[in-house]
Amino acid sequence: MIYSSKSCFSLILGLFGLVIVQPVGAADPAVKLDTRSRQIVAGVQTMIGKAGSEYLAGRFEDSARALEKAMNQVEIAARVSSPELYEALLPKMQRITDARIMIELEGVAIAPFDHPPRPTADMAKATEEKKPEPGPKPNPFTPEGNGVSFVSQVAPILSSKCGGCHVSGNKGGFSLSSYAVLMKGPSEGVVVFPGDTIGSRLIETIETGDMPRGGGKVAPQELAILKRWINEGAKFDGADPAANLGNLAANAPPAAQPIANAPAEPPKVAAPSGKETVDFASQVAPLLVANCTGCHIDAMQARGGLDMNTLARMFRGGDSGPVVEPSKGEGSLLVRKLRGSEGDRMPAGGRPPLQDTEIALISKWIDEGATVDPSLQEESLGVITQAAWLAAASPSDVSAKRAEIAGQHTTLAGADTARLATHQSDHFALWGDVSPGTLKIVAEQAEAALQRTSMVLPAKDLAGKGEAAETFFNGKATIYVLSRRYDYNEFAKMIEQRSLPPEWEGHWSYNGIEAYVAVVAGANDEEEVIAKRLAAPVASLAVASRALSVPRWFADGIGKVVAASDVKRDRAELAKIQSELITAVGSLKSGKEFFAGQLPPERADRLAAAVCDSFLTREKKRGFDTVMRNLSEGKKFDDAFLAGMGVSPTAYFDAWIAWVK
Repeated sequence: MIYSSKSCFSLILGLFGLVIVQPVGAADPAVKLDTRSRQIVAGVQTMIGKAGSEYLAGRFEDSARALEKAMNQVEIAARVSSPELYEALLPKMQRITDARIMIELEGVAIAPFDHPPRPTADMAKATEEKKPEPGPKPNPFTPEGNGVSFVSQVAPILSSKCGGCHVSGNKGGFSLSSYAVLMKGPSEGVVVFPGDTIGSRLIETIETGDMPRGGGKVAPQELAILKRWINEGAKFDGADPAANLGNLAANAPPAAQPIANAPAEPPKVAAPSGKETVDFASQVAPLLVANCTGCHIDAMQARGGLDMNTLARMFRGGDSGPVVEPSKGEGSLLVRKLRGSEGDRMPAGGRPPLQDTEIALISKWIDEGATVDPSLQEESLGVITQAAWLAAASPSDVSAKRAEIAGQHTTLAGADTARLATHQSDHFALWGDVSPGTLKIVAEQAEAALQRTSMVLPAKDLAGKGEAAETFFNGKATIYVLSRRYDYNEFAKMIEQRSLPPEWEGHWSYNGIEAYVAVVAGANDEEEVIAKRLAAPVASLAVASRALSVPRWFADGIGKVVAASDVKRDRAELAKIQSELITAVGSLKSGKEFFAGQLPPERADRLAAAVCDSFLTREKKRGFDTVMRNLSEGKKFDDAFLAGMGVSPTAYFDAWIAWVK
């Protein structure tokens, strides 16, 4: 079926609920709901609407994240749902299902969604008819009752951390003047969803650091209280929900104490003693990455509040507290979840459980103190896993792995498999649905571009042939040859989930295992044109491959310097470059803005090239050579730079800016 642009636009609006068309005479199922249920329905619709707005703006990743929050809200609501609330949520569920398909068609990964089971009237009736236990009912909002009190525990936190802006004021259109106003939320939608800390915007703004403003900070124990209050239903235990929150906090009973079972300080990650028999990097991390990705690692939203992207974050735990207790393998929540002895067995989502030997390995690592090298505590588990695999793999192993990935990438990017060809040179493996002759030309020009990097890399490292050459990139680097600019854009969209600047015709990527250049090269392109497109990305890839710690600005900048070394520019072009550089430098206050990625890409690229050009002056070249030698010997970039240049990268950048100005 073919849609006009207008009909496609209308279709999207309808799918995301941005325009809700109700049949004439149809009754709104939400009208019959109680206040809390109507808030839930409104909150789900708000998140679906946000997903639609982001989709229409072309921000598909943000659209997916917003839709996942709507999914989570529906799942939470279904646990306590009445048949009436379920009926009101049904249209929202269908919009979520349809919108998911739209987002997936944009090549964006998004969590699965299944309609929760429909509650029956018998279930609701059974709940209503359930008689309370005989005897006095304890007050849940006491330390003995182990429940969180809004009046004596939550209100004081909100009043002290948010009072100046949102209790006595209405900054940003958001008021916390009372419990009733808090639960209603601002015009954008509900910010507290009972039973759902992930979908509650109040918690999200605190965890991301967006709130409180002005230097305030919510302590970990205070955040735990707020989360537990929401998980327990976000209940109110005062006399008047409309009472001023500041007054509630001021008049809170003095006997109110922090909740029992509030999580203690998370355990610290310890350094290895040398006596351990289980290595985290090579044995435990790969298991976690293989089984926890999507929910707790590289997740759209960390399930249960548990972020396992780094070991330090994993040690902080989730909504249920710490998951690792050093020296207590079988007692740690992580192991209990993997064995299925507490709550739902992990991993979830239909994945098979870990083998007993794998769980025993994780438990043994915890028994031995759950240690890891200090330099890896804040490192991504994915990077740790890759580095451990690379350390044990031979160049031929890496070449085979890259070939496997290349086959997957070319298929995903829509290459014509009937025309797909490959070609091997000393340092590169080429893939593309172009003629073998075109691949050969690209290979020759790529090898020539690599040899030009001898101005920044030792010539002896570049002189290898055959198997010896395979060690330069620790396995042959991949070159994806795309015959048209359209195919090049599709490659970036499908493989890298991004759009490319219109002037690009070649770029590089390196993460240790993957090392590739993607370039536009068709049968009608002259060799000189292909050579120009390859020069900078090949040089950048060569520099980046010296160490995983090499920052992108450094590799990009050096690549542009190498590519420009044999290019003759006329006076007008040189004047344009000089003007752009002056503009870029003039917009900077310090190097921190550059390193924090706060500049537009074109200005950042111009600055990186200019700074890297200064490394190759007569006064700085010896120091630069020391930097490159230290990187090849395994030093981290900052340490290698300091040893070669005598200052940190930021200090060098600041001094360079001052000199230019």
